[in-house]
Amino acid sequence: MGVQSLEIGGPQNPEIHPSAASLKKVFICDAKVPGCDRRIVSHLARLAYRRPVTTQEVDTLMAQATRARARGDSLNEQLVLAIEAMLVSPKFLFRIEQDPAPRTRTVAAAGAGNYRLNDYELAARLSYFLWSSMPDEALLRAADQGLLRQKVGLNTEIRRMLKDPKMDRFVENFGGQWLQIRELESHRPDFYKFPMFDEYLRMSMVKETQLFFGDIIAEDRSVLGFLNADYTFVNEYLGQYYGLRDVKGPDFRKVSLAGTTRRGLLGQAAVLTATSYPNRTSVVLRGKWVLENLLNAPPPPPPPNVPNLDDAKIAADAPLRERMEAHRNNPICSSCHSRMDPIGFGLENFDAIGNWRDKDGKTIDASGKLPDGRTFSGPVELTKLLHDDGDAFARCLAEKLSIYALGRGLEPYDKPAVDKIVTELKAGQYRFSALVTAIADSLPFQMRKALPATTVSKAH
Repeated sequence: MGVQSLEIGGPQNPEIHPSAASLKKVFICDAKVPGCDRRIVSHLARLAYRRPVTTQEVDTLMAQATRARARGDSLNEQLVLAIEAMLVSPKFLFRIEQDPAPRTRTVAAAGAGNYRLNDYELAARLSYFLWSSMPDEALLRAADQGLLRQKVGLNTEIRRMLKDPKMDRFVENFGGQWLQIRELESHRPDFYKFPMFDEYLRMSMVKETQLFFGDIIAEDRSVLGFLNADYTFVNEYLGQYYGLRDVKGPDFRKVSLAGTTRRGLLGQAAVLTATSYPNRTSVVLRGKWVLENLLNAPPPPPPPNVPNLDDAKIAADAPLRERMEAHRNNPICSSCHSRMDPIGFGLENFDAIGNWRDKDGKTIDASGKLPDGRTFSGPVELTKLLHDDGDAFARCLAEKLSIYALGRGLEPYDKPAVDKIVTELKAGQYRFSALVTAIADSLPFQMRKALPATTVSKAH
């Protein structure tokens, strides 16, 4: 009898004592001075609504505090009611982008139009893009001064924001969606085939990819490093797993991958595990993942009524390559699999949980030939080919990140903006900050389409 896992939960009823720093953010003045309560409410409402607030809005919030004062409640209890009113307001719960003031238009001129966001709406877009949260005081001050409308001011704020610890949210949210490592939360490799896979290894895999992504942001490295970086971040557990014997202790540290077979994202166990089945690898899943997430060239869905691979016609001990080649003999399947399978075969030395292997029954053949005729053997040569075709990856990442920033899919009319973003990314030596700045300065990010105005007759 043995203990397989142990979980500790709690405390169940903690005593919450607000920190001095958090109280200082609320009590910006001496509570004993008349009018301080209004200053506090006005200040918090500006942060919550992400813009300057009107006198009427503050009056509405203060009415809650006045009722509490009338029944003898303390100042803290009065402020609680006012803050509660802020937190249930649609102005806090939704990012509201107001259409311009209504204009009288003729019937012929009525319709939707494009307009620039105001400074505070732009600040909110930028903040939720990078921090998944509301603007801080510094960003609101930049909006107050109109600095976000200037190229220099926008660049300054973006560089400041990229160095803020809140960028961890960007890594978790965008990185989790783009790289699909969130799927590891529910992924359950076959215990009998992979008994070494446990929760600690799962968490270590995810942490490696997050730290790697965060390093590219913090050091403002080239985004092409996602493809062929010769370093990563491991603790002793993951380092032993990768064959890096010199790493000791539970803390993660940056290590060189020189002399190993791992490069960039395609050498990281989180990605390799997320693109496998619980009991085996899949050249199709891995090839499809590369096409979709690194090259933005997803294959079409399989046509209906395509028969499954007939195992009866293939030897039971035939290697995976032979089985897939038999599948590609079907002309209906060949067009897509000829693009996916070679990429997947290049990663076949990594098993279903990202561990290196030389054999899978028989010696693994990790060679491949891309549709354009270029050949490779193994993951290192594959990542080199992808890096050499860096413009395809740059466009892919620009589109993925634009979709995340805008909160909508791209339309055909967005193509000129994406072309400009890619051009500016290349001019900026593919640095991550150049990509973010180009997106934030693009027309789709700086503007929005107004709803059709109410049709009225021409004024006489």
